[in-house]
Amino acid sequence: MSAGRHRIRTSIHAAGAAAAVAVLVVTAGGYFGYRQLATPSCSGKIELSVAVAAELAPAVDATATEWERDGAAIGGTCIEVQVSAADPVDVAATVAAKHGAILAGVGQAPGTAVSPDVWVPDSSTWLLRLKSGGATAFDPGNGASIARSPVVVAMPEPIASRLGWPKKELTWAQLVGQVNSSKPLKAGIVDPTRDAAGLSGLLSLTTAAAAAGKDAQKDTVGALRALSTSASNLRQDLLAKFPTSSDPTTVARSLGAAAISEEDVISYNARKPAVPLAALYLQPAATPLDYPYAVLPGIEPAKASAAQVLFEALTTTDFRDRLAPLSLRAPDGNWGAGFSAPPGAPSPEAGGVSAQQAGGGNTAGDLDPQAVDQAVTSWSVATQSGRMLCVIDVSGSMRARVATANGASRLQVTVDAARRGLNLFDDSWQIGLWEFSTNLDGGRDYRRLVEIGPLSTQRSKLEQALSPIQPTNGDTGLFDTVLAAYKAVQEEWDPGQVNSVVLFTDGVNDDDNGISQQVLLKELERIKDPERPVQVVLIGIGQDVSKAELESIAKVTGGGSFVTEDPTNIGSIFLKAIALRKAGT
Repeated sequence: MSAGRHRIRTSIHAAGAAAAVAVLVVTAGGYFGYRQLATPSCSGKIELSVAVAAELAPAVDATATEWERDGAAIGGTCIEVQVSAADPVDVAATVAAKHGAILAGVGQAPGTAVSPDVWVPDSSTWLLRLKSGGATAFDPGNGASIARSPVVVAMPEPIASRLGWPKKELTWAQLVGQVNSSKPLKAGIVDPTRDAAGLSGLLSLTTAAAAAGKDAQKDTVGALRALSTSASNLRQDLLAKFPTSSDPTTVARSLGAAAISEEDVISYNARKPAVPLAALYLQPAATPLDYPYAVLPGIEPAKASAAQVLFEALTTTDFRDRLAPLSLRAPDGNWGAGFSAPPGAPSPEAGGVSAQQAGGGNTAGDLDPQAVDQAVTSWSVATQSGRMLCVIDVSGSMRARVATANGASRLQVTVDAARRGLNLFDDSWQIGLWEFSTNLDGGRDYRRLVEIGPLSTQRSKLEQALSPIQPTNGDTGLFDTVLAAYKAVQEEWDPGQVNSVVLFTDGVNDDDNGISQQVLLKELERIKDPERPVQVVLIGIGQDVSKAELESIAKVTGGGSFVTEDPTNIGSIFLKAIALRKAGT
């Protein structure tokens, strides 16, 4: 179990060699060839920094230390390897900042943080999210795994026994039923935007909920909100919510289920708690933690060569045996001598059990970037609150039919996306609704349909207001509408919320009687207040929008702009835009 951050230092003597590739490709065949060139001494020094998930760091450090003790050197150049135990979310924030990526929920990296040369996070999902977030040099399929830990559902043993553990095989669909029942199982999660095991569990749970037919959205939203009531930012805090006494009342009031790693369960039980945790290996198997060895883009060729040699040292039988005392498996799901498997734990050596079930297999190749992105954004939207004015373009061009949406109009697709997003927001949100074109309400280009107010009292009012929205014969009075919407949100600014305008449009400003872009930007700059920030998020639909026009507005307000040529994508873009809003900016 990751217990915080510490630093491990070791010197490893190796040599710089051939040119490095641009991104993180690690292959077999390097270590033993280099070892033949070993010499008893070396000169010079190249420092190689390696950041490793804390639970795995001791094994990496021990292997590096042994390699040094054996006198490893190449070409007479010394390589000093600094192994640091680091929380993956902290490194992800640093790497994202360096490569211009945006990750929902991760936050900003400290100004003094330095990106490592090699990163071994607990999961390839971090590499996938970095690539999806804008760091295009990352390829999650090329980070070779050096360890493995299945993601399980941890339950207090008394609760697990009532569900048939350890003899009965349970499914994620059954867990969805337990979480959404009239007497729900109290489930929790580590924030999946900041924790890979939490994200793996969320993916499995929402996938099962989405397969529930006509109740799919209801079950999905119910599961998200149920998890959010016992969510934690840190794994240690989540584990502290499990029962500390075997008293039935305490067990009933405490956390009843959470997706964490097998290693977490073993480490927790090793402390002899009053109520041990059962590890439930639900089917279909969740994406395991695969600890990819990622050589980060842009490092020097000599460092890349040293990193290759270090990787080979981490693929031996001796390294696998070092994993066992840390409650970790080898990449194929097998375990070394001394591994203490929880009751009911599958093993690839058991008849009929797949490597994936036991935590083996190449998970990076199985990951669906869209599924990961949707899970992260849905969680962010369902668990945060805000104050938002939604503004929808109803100009004549919104009548255009969308071939990929069975002939529905752009406006119908937009309204449907807004309605589905509304279902994800909980009652703590404050939301209003406008529509805009030109000359909609007297001389104004916009019409106020529902004033901003809490969903707890006006959810049905918003749903009713969305239904009759129709395209007009007007043009696109974008600039006048943006300015008016900004002023409306700023006027009743709420210090306890992220205050924002989210506007959908399929065209450029087309209003001969309205203000110009220059006047709009100058006025926004004049009235914006750092103490009362309002973010404007603009979602452009189709080929007729001006990306530069939208970006200029977003830049002034600290918001964001998103453009898609396929209107069927606006639902996911809408959720992503909400998830990426920044508090306090």
